[in-house]
Amino acid sequence: MEEIVIVGAGPTGLWLATELRLQGTSVTVLEARKERSPHSKALTIHPRTVEILGMRGLADDYISAGMPLPSGHFGALDARMDFRGLETPYPFTLLLPQARTEELLEEHARAQGAQIRRGHRVTDLEQGADSVRIEVEGPAGPYTVEARYVVGCDGTRSRVREASGIGFPGTDTAIWGWLGDVVLDRPPAGPVSTFGPQGGVMAAPMPDGLTRFVGIAPEDHRTDHPGELTLQEVRTKTLRVLGTDFGMRDPRWLSRFGNATRQAAAYREGRVLLAGDAAHMHFPTGGVGLNVGFQDATNLGWKLAATVRGTATADLLDTYHTERHPVGARLLDSTRAQTALMTAYSVEGQALRTFLADMVRELPDFSRTLAERVGALDVRYPPADPATAHPLTGTRVPDLAFADGTSLFPLMSEGRHLLLDLTGADTAHATPEGLSLPHGTHRHAAHLAQPEGRWTTVRTVLIRPDGHITWARDDSNSATSPIRSRTSV
Repeated sequence: MEEIVIVGAGPTGLWLATELRLQGTSVTVLEARKERSPHSKALTIHPRTVEILGMRGLADDYISAGMPLPSGHFGALDARMDFRGLETPYPFTLLLPQARTEELLEEHARAQGAQIRRGHRVTDLEQGADSVRIEVEGPAGPYTVEARYVVGCDGTRSRVREASGIGFPGTDTAIWGWLGDVVLDRPPAGPVSTFGPQGGVMAAPMPDGLTRFVGIAPEDHRTDHPGELTLQEVRTKTLRVLGTDFGMRDPRWLSRFGNATRQAAAYREGRVLLAGDAAHMHFPTGGVGLNVGFQDATNLGWKLAATVRGTATADLLDTYHTERHPVGARLLDSTRAQTALMTAYSVEGQALRTFLADMVRELPDFSRTLAERVGALDVRYPPADPATAHPLTGTRVPDLAFADGTSLFPLMSEGRHLLLDLTGADTAHATPEGLSLPHGTHRHAAHLAQPEGRWTTVRTVLIRPDGHITWARDDSNSATSPIRSRTSV
């Protein structure tokens, strides 16, 4: 029997496999496609995703392969959010085509020992008391595999979700966007973005001499599919909005996408779990989809491994839905809001876009708040008892700088819980009174280089493998007593 079977070898499934193997859990990934897609649905990696890669010592591989951009957009407003002031070692969005991202993720997953089977399509599954039976159509014919748990990372049309009976409520497509990866005879000097009464077009450079055009037009507000996208249609829409088509030719990929917006009613049904696009679908505004799926996997990986290992509390796996479902709901609200801004063709809608752009431009705190939200730096998981929890409980921990010149993130590379003593005392055998440490907790003592904000009084903190704080204690013990978080193991 397999311990974990992941269905889908996209970014979410590959990263989940890497995280599970880091915990020592065996994992098999089943992917229907025989080869990775050469096309890139996603282009953007946000700061929190780069942080997670940084905690595992992998960020440099992705940064060197991509193009860091110090700003990002919300609803394609004319004013861009400035990421440079964010509290992160990675204050940028990373422009990196999904095809290259998947290539790197697969390399990391295989290096950790994950088994990845391509050309193996899951057709059905059935849950039992202690396992899940999975029916698979492979290159040599149909076969059955049994696993303790199954995770559906198989996209918006998830067979795992359908077979497990998990509902997928939401709204159908009423707006169609389009994209084209083309060669240009007269490429613009840099990225282009214009949204007005005639529609909107964004253009960004890609590898291999290509430029990605993405757009939306008033005539594409319809429930039926507009038909196959052609280069001539892309030219016409681009000319109408930008006044030039830049000499576009030789399309490598032309595609349409809709604004159907749905979320799984549950992220867990017994021994079946969902992550990424299998759990939430939306219009790809802001380039957040890949990132939220990646963060789903980071939240789930250590919890699932602890459950399989037998070191988890009985309710730990339930906290995956408790913590990540609200994040997915907020994602859908954000993409809907951005879609409304991008399709605000009326005089009043254009005035709203101008008003919000001015706020982004003139109010740094507003811009920062938007950037933290889009970049997932503001995610906080609810503590079991908000009345007694420390104010930092549930928040992501920054890459704290220590007085000896080192920092926090390298301490997270093994994917273990970390008990951090900021008094600099020897914590080799000391455990705060009343605190039960999870299996395999690593201990480290250090002084902060320059304590700021809430960190000026914090003396001891327990950090989860996903980089969120599960428990903390101040100087005086008055802010909180040593309590276990609902997400500790």
